[in-house]
Amino acid sequence: MSEFCQALVTNLLQNANKKLNEKVPELRDEERLPINKGKIYISKTSPPAVCEAYLAQFQQDFSLFLKSRAQEMVPYGGRAILVLHGRLSADPTSEDSYTPWELFAEAISHLVSKGLIDEERLDSFDVPYYTPSQEEVKELIDKEGSFAVDLMETFAIDIGDKDIWSNATSYANNIRSFTEPMISHHFGVKILDELYGEITDLIIQDFASQTEPDKIINIVVVLKRKKNR
Repeated sequence: MSEFCQALVTNLLQNANKKLNEKVPELRDEERLPINKGKIYISKTSPPAVCEAYLAQFQQDFSLFLKSRAQEMVPYGGRAILVLHGRLSADPTSEDSYTPWELFAEAISHLVSKGLIDEERLDSFDVPYYTPSQEEVKELIDKEGSFAVDLMETFAIDIGDKDIWSNATSYANNIRSFTEPMISHHFGVKILDELYGEITDLIIQDFASQTEPDKIINIVVVLKRKKNR
């Protein structure tokens, strides 16, 4: 494997690991009541404070990530390649900010109505995830100051196309492969099959009414290490 490929793989893995360890923003009011009730991520019905809290947490996490990577690299000229899930719109609730979390919130709500999950468990769960815009990423890189941007591009990939997946179950299993550890940690393992069964049913409904495939937005950034300040 070439040095370039090794650097690519290393930085992708480091970035993925960092994403898994992001903190959840504080989503409680002054009386310690949940402000994003019934949801587990940013949604159209979320109050502005939820979007602000997620952005603030991302700013803190990504700035620390950049600072940490800079300390690992040669003082000048070293490069890093990052691939981030992002969005095209400035609005964090826009449809191009695709995530499966709306499906999860709806499926978990179904299990709450069946008495299989306590409502408090739903309201106490917020996903440690954020899809930034290209502008937000660029602003943080410039502000942190360790790197110059050599290249930044944003592109969309069809991720929920019914013509790609053999059936809704295979799509649901793909989602389960990267969400189950987080879900089982908070809600327990007993409800997993029931929960992902609900999600499969929701995907079937989505496929039936789908006119365009769901897309995921990727932001690719090539960074060049600046001289030590």
